[in-house]
Amino acid sequence: MRSLARAAAILAAVLMVAAAARAEDAPGKDLKDDPLTSPRTQWFRDGKFGMFIHWGLYAVPAGAWKGKDVDGIGEWIMNNAHIPVSEYEPLAREFNPVRFDAAAWVRVAKDAGMKYVVITSKHHDGFSMFRTKLTPYNIVDATPWKKDPMADLAEACKVAGLKFCFYHSIMDWRRPEQNTDFPKYKEFMMGQLKELLTQYGPIGILWFDGEWIGPWDAAQGRALYEYCRTLQPDLIINNRVGKRGRTDGDYETPEQEIPAGAVKGRLWETCMTLNDTWGYKKNDQHWKPAADVVRKLVDIASKGGNFLLNVGPTGEGEIPAESVERLQEVGRWMKVNGESIYGTTMSPWKRCPWEGRATVKGKTLYMHVFTWPSGLRVPSIKDNPVVSMKPLDPSIKLGFPDVGGSVGNPDEWYTKPPKVDPMDTVIVVEYRDKVEAAPEPAPGKQSADGEFLLKGADAELHGETIKYEDDKDCVGFWTNAGDWASWNLEVAKPGTFQVTLTLACDKGAGGSEFVLAVGGQELKGKVAETGAWTAFETLKLGTLKLDKAGKVALSVKALSKPGLGVMNLRAIEFKPAQ
Repeated sequence: MRSLARAAAILAAVLMVAAAARAEDAPGKDLKDDPLTSPRTQWFRDGKFGMFIHWGLYAVPAGAWKGKDVDGIGEWIMNNAHIPVSEYEPLAREFNPVRFDAAAWVRVAKDAGMKYVVITSKHHDGFSMFRTKLTPYNIVDATPWKKDPMADLAEACKVAGLKFCFYHSIMDWRRPEQNTDFPKYKEFMMGQLKELLTQYGPIGILWFDGEWIGPWDAAQGRALYEYCRTLQPDLIINNRVGKRGRTDGDYETPEQEIPAGAVKGRLWETCMTLNDTWGYKKNDQHWKPAADVVRKLVDIASKGGNFLLNVGPTGEGEIPAESVERLQEVGRWMKVNGESIYGTTMSPWKRCPWEGRATVKGKTLYMHVFTWPSGLRVPSIKDNPVVSMKPLDPSIKLGFPDVGGSVGNPDEWYTKPPKVDPMDTVIVVEYRDKVEAAPEPAPGKQSADGEFLLKGADAELHGETIKYEDDKDCVGFWTNAGDWASWNLEVAKPGTFQVTLTLACDKGAGGSEFVLAVGGQELKGKVAETGAWTAFETLKLGTLKLDKAGKVALSVKALSKPGLGVMNLRAIEFKPAQ
């Protein structure tokens, strides 16, 4: 009972401090503003790309303990190797990052096209990476280096025009009172947060983590959110201030994954590593290629999110060369194509009719083409004609249409240019009015123009191996010739239709024969190699007649499968024959 009374007293004190701070420091500020539209989040919504930095004592052992590699991520070595506090603490005497250069770190981030930096002020191991009066277990007092890197980074970010932000762990493995006297621990945590929000100037984000510990709950998360916002009203705070799985804080934080679509009603930010670890681990060499990073950034931006990409500096204070090299490549792409990322909103379509993504800025559509198909169609938006189109990279020249008509008309197909960007070729399409998606008909229903678009995502799949592949947006794993796919059509306007398939087939896997059957009619085809399972091309299959209104079933079945798989099938289109 005594501890409960003490907890209540501390919480009341916190709320009193919050109220006083609001009155003194935040006159007129609305702490319950909508993050989706609030001016304080505008820089975050526009910036799209940030650098996560995991740096702490764990960089000294670098993934090994007593001569043996430790499984798991580098910053969890204390937990994963079961290192007692008495053995872990002395690492501070070995932590001497004499090669640390705040301006160089910030330059790496800025040159990569990043707009903000989030660094660990304290991770789960409990070591404070900043000057604090509340514990001697910090980088200034406990190491031979005796410096505060956060002060230097805050200044370097200010000079470079980047937002400076903190990660802070609610969980602390070193402090026993976290489990035995949580109110005492919370008092310590609140004191450190006050230091962070009053010693380093304006802070863009407080990125909380470790909120899954038993004593922490949503009510405490809300009180902490309000307390931090009263100290810095324009602060942005992530959802882990409360409990993961709830809609606490200002935005969601999917980790090591990209959602299939926009996070409805919430800002969001995917955080991800460049290799397999957050904190430095010398033997982890599983680096993501720069092209993969660019495409992940584009994918995230096309769904309305941000990308927080991690680096784990060494114990000497350097960002690993492998990280720097990849970020430099990303930066070269961003220098040319950044306008297709910054300040954009999500794609007007859930799925694009090419291998890539789309972003939007007002009347401008950015077509991000990852793999150029045999022909590229300019998206048609009803009652909103195309005014102009061009590659964002001026060194890339568009191929001429392989059908008649004037350049820039929608629904025309453009041949592959002599030069493309292997990461992502961006085509800028200007429309007369603001770009908004026309409402898509329900799966299987005919559009107002009389067309059908049957997507792989909407197919009913039958068999042992066949499945929908979200990352490729197609029906795939079609390795059993007896498997098949079906759709239900709802015909409103009968007529004759040209049938086209969008498919891909790897080298050496071509030659499968198949049949498309609908309404008692059949069209047969043969799958040609497109070069890769991700290299989607169009196949004009022929024409057929749907002469009655109403519902009708369509199926695609294999007749033969000489290679590994039948095909990757993204979509089937029916267009009224002219």
